[in-house]
Amino acid sequence: DLHYRGYDIHDLAREACFEEVAHLLVHGHLPTRAELAAYRSKLMRLRGLPAPLCAALELLPAATHPMDVLRTGCSVLGTVLPEKDDHAAAGARDIADRLIASFGSMLLYWYHYSHNGRRIATETVDDSVAGHFLHLLHGKAASDSHVRALDQSLILYAEHEFNASTFTARVIAGTGSDLYSCLTGAIGA
Repeated sequence: DLHYRGYDIHDLAREACFEEVAHLLVHGHLPTRAELAAYRSKLMRLRGLPAPLCAALELLPAATHPMDVLRTGCSVLGTVLPEKDDHAAAGARDIADRLIASFGSMLLYWYHYSHNGRRIATETVDDSVAGHFLHLLHGKAASDSHVRALDQSLILYAEHEFNASTFTARVIAGTGSDLYSCLTGAIGA
């Protein structure tokens, strides 16, 4: 009986794409067709990784747990592209969008570098987060069925109400810290 902002998870997994659900969670409402197209374009523009972040990811050993890679990547990104001191909601939404767009890029940049010594380009023309992730993983566009399967998985894991990571993020936010710190702590939890 899980609901995202009043929408049943089963309906969302069956009828929506991950970008619609991300928009719902980050921006407060399901997007119109035009808003969805604009949101997908925005996420596509945010997939690239700054050079200092790539350099930090290259320092992580191949045995690093993927969640530790994301925790580190989130923290480094917070130093490279810091949140403004005013902690405005619009700025926080932009950070959330950047992280949604770039977490797959971070993970797969690290993976290919640490396991194969290859620095990969982290921008693709795939219009979905799932398609982008699979493209970076395999080095080529994925089948529609594989993209949809990962898309549904991302929807199902997008929000889990008040679990340990949510609690951790809220505690850190309560101290007045930046969003990157909140999410870094949440990933660690």
